[in-house]
Amino acid sequence: MLPTLRQLQYLKLLAEHASFSRAAEAAHVSQPALSAGVQELEKILGAPVVERTRGNIQLTAVGAEAVKRGEDVLARTEDLVEAARNAGKPLSGRFRLGVIPTVAPFLLPAKLPGVKAEWPALRLFIREDLTPRLIAGLKAGQLDAAVIALPYSSHGIDHARIGDDEILAAAPVGHVLAGTGPIPAGSLKAEDLILLEDGHCLRDHALAAFGIEPPRGEDVFAATSLHTLVQMVSAGLGVSFLPEMAVRAGLADLPGVVVRPITATAPRREIVVAWRTGSSRAAEAKLLAEALRLD
Repeated sequence: MLPTLRQLQYLKLLAEHASFSRAAEAAHVSQPALSAGVQELEKILGAPVVERTRGNIQLTAVGAEAVKRGEDVLARTEDLVEAARNAGKPLSGRFRLGVIPTVAPFLLPAKLPGVKAEWPALRLFIREDLTPRLIAGLKAGQLDAAVIALPYSSHGIDHARIGDDEILAAAPVGHVLAGTGPIPAGSLKAEDLILLEDGHCLRDHALAAFGIEPPRGEDVFAATSLHTLVQMVSAGLGVSFLPEMAVRAGLADLPGVVVRPITATAPRREIVVAWRTGSSRAAEAKLLAEALRLD
């Protein structure tokens, strides 16, 4: 006997919620039904998949491996259903798109009206999150595609190019770097920088481009958004990096902020639409990348 899709789904929900009652609620079944399904799965696998203790649910090694493999099976099955429903109708029905926070507010408002006009049957669901969680969502079948920035290494992910986005410097008025023209190489120092919090790929791309070690310590300011970062630059707290698309959208249009290119060969990040290798919606993700292309 082989595990059923429903049994794999029960185990996945149990791993997510760490509770039989909450997993049953998410599956829209009774708790005894979900528990019986998990027990049947254990019989088929010949080993326990969860350790049941009072008030605590812990996956066994077999259970963790079953969740990992089951997520791929469930994702591919969902792909099959969506592909069958939308056969011959590209970009129609539900499409779950992830977008990183340093792209979403600047790219989507400009491009999505055109996307909706060209594909009126498309039901687009947007999730804004950091790259590692978006990649995990793609692999788990929770997302159909994601707009991310490269370089970012991840096995099992394919992508289509949207365009390049230059990384610029933003300095407070009166700062030594608040001049004109490109900032010379070697002028940026770690102690001058205020940055997005760890986990934002823009931070990593900018620091890597200049070989700068990120500032460390409990007193280091770390912004959760580009909007907060620009306000801090305007207040004179330090120098930072901004993507060109954000500057074009007017994010840095504050009286206390000066934006400058960084050297003649400015660093850039490549914006792409990514999807899980083998996804049945790969062709649609490529169409979406074309529609989102940077001018």
